[in-house]
Amino acid sequence: MSAPTDTSDQTVHGRRGLVVLVLSNLLGGVGVASGVAVGGLLAEALGGTAMAGLGQATSVLGAAVAAVPLAGVAAARGRRTALALGYVVATAGAVVVLLAAVTAQLWLLLVGLGLFGVSTAANLQSRYAAAEQSTVAARGRAMSVVIWATTVGAVAGPNLTAPGDRVGLSLGLPPLAGPYVFSVVAFALGALVVALLFPSRRPVGEGRAETRPALRAGAALRWAGRHPEARFAVVVVACAHAVMVLVMVMTPVHMTHRGMSLELVGVVISLHVLGMYALSPVFGAAVDRWGARPVAWLGLAVLGVAAVLGYLAGGGHDRTVLTAVALTVLGVGWSASLVGGSAHLVAVTSEEVRVPLQGVTDAGMSYAGAAAAALAGPVLAWGGFEALNVGAALLLVPPAVAGLLAARSRRGPGATAAVAPEPAG
Repeated sequence: MSAPTDTSDQTVHGRRGLVVLVLSNLLGGVGVASGVAVGGLLAEALGGTAMAGLGQATSVLGAAVAAVPLAGVAAARGRRTALALGYVVATAGAVVVLLAAVTAQLWLLLVGLGLFGVSTAANLQSRYAAAEQSTVAARGRAMSVVIWATTVGAVAGPNLTAPGDRVGLSLGLPPLAGPYVFSVVAFALGALVVALLFPSRRPVGEGRAETRPALRAGAALRWAGRHPEARFAVVVVACAHAVMVLVMVMTPVHMTHRGMSLELVGVVISLHVLGMYALSPVFGAAVDRWGARPVAWLGLAVLGVAAVLGYLAGGGHDRTVLTAVALTVLGVGWSASLVGGSAHLVAVTSEEVRVPLQGVTDAGMSYAGAAAAALAGPVLAWGGFEALNVGAALLLVPPAVAGLLAARSRRGPGATAAVAPEPAG
């Protein structure tokens, strides 16, 4: 039997791990945002307007498909290998996108964008790695700081579009391809940072997983179906993301239909992104103080308020301010739901199921977002912005029901402790 790990050594490794994850998320965020800003335009240039939305959908599906395999690598080989692999695949995807732009091949572009989307899966799974590098009492803050780091990349990335295009033209690349040069550099640096600097030490307690192999994704999901607290976490993360995507992707279309300028559209989307990430450390601290469950419920409530505000914003001609407030509140609700739901998943006590369940939850989150994006256009065309927000409110029913069932199971006889207890407060 190995000797117990020294507490001070754990602290040093944990801090180092968090710094590395913050840096890799900054790089990953820049890589994603700089490329995704022109992905649709590049798809349109190669395949026509009908293909413009297919590029973004392919990237989202790439993230969804990669989530489970990356979790499997994390369970078998550790987070360092999984995260580095994710960024390596994304780097290859950005290179393929550049090749597609040079050869003017739409199918090659879609393949590249699918691989490019793996970076999103790596970014998402880094929050679980952050929790594993922290003490139990500080898991919420650790996750939220890594999530917050994405803000810088999300804000800085689109501003690199024009400089990236100029760099690409100077290298002889076609228009719109240049930003992916920045993506290649950012993802490659992210892979190097993780591979060289992230602690190789497996989190305390994971050694037992070597004698109890991790479950497959489907088995992990079935396990969650039998444990109400874990089921609540899975449903919260997926539905909250679907609500956010459903409303967010059609807000620019709604605003332009109402005659609002592109400058206003940009301001509203920026406020939405700010709402998504800026308060995540606050919600992380709340998780550590009061537990994951109240924060997840808070997120659902805030999303409900956002749906009401969005419905009201769709009812008049000049509702710019109300639209901006609704989108900002929508981002805040998504943030609280993601932090609260993720903290539930980190607290799963069954080691052979924890990492696979995290992977399948992230996959479900991406699939739900892709489905919401596909449905958003027809819903807006059919019933306007009001119908879109009614649909968002309806999507909050499943997590609310799952939460009530979880609360009933905690009070019932024979309740199981599949998820670690909440802080005493």
